[in-house]
Amino acid sequence: MAVENRPAGGPPGGGYALTTLEAMIAWGRKYSIYPFTFATACCGIEVMGGFGTHYDLSRFGAEVVRFSPRQADVLLVAGTINYKMAPVLKRIYDQMLEPKWVIAMGACASSGGFYNNYTVLQGIDKILPVDVYIPGCPPNPEGIIDAVVPIQKIMETGAPRASERWPIKI
Repeated sequence: MAVENRPAGGPPGGGYALTTLEAMIAWGRKYSIYPFTFATACCGIEVMGGFGTHYDLSRFGAEVVRFSPRQADVLLVAGTINYKMAPVLKRIYDQMLEPKWVIAMGACASSGGFYNNYTVLQGIDKILPVDVYIPGCPPNPEGIIDAVVPIQKIMETGAPRASERWPIKI
């Protein structure tokens, strides 16, 4: 976006901005992230810490946590997902409106963690397209910030989301 100075004798109030409608929408979307948290284990406690006053995720525009997937645009999955919960998680993802992004928080959501058995889904990317992975067991709240910033870059640049690249066909 470029700002031009007004010519002498032009309209009062300064210059004018040159931009596109898509750039203005991307700018607004970048700073108004509405997360929906699906927390099932210890990572959920770290999510609460990330939204608290010490780490203050509201600095990045992710202040208003939604309690309905129909109002959210970022799904933050934190914790172990077993096969009984997988259809519920998929239904929640399907209820979200486009555009939507997914963050897998912690080792359990990313790869099943140390639960390598027949009941635990070995990573939510088996059922959902994941945009950003947060490593750790449990990851610290700074990891959530490190995940929100790339989501903002995807929103700003219009880079392809994971749902546009998923499933990968070989």
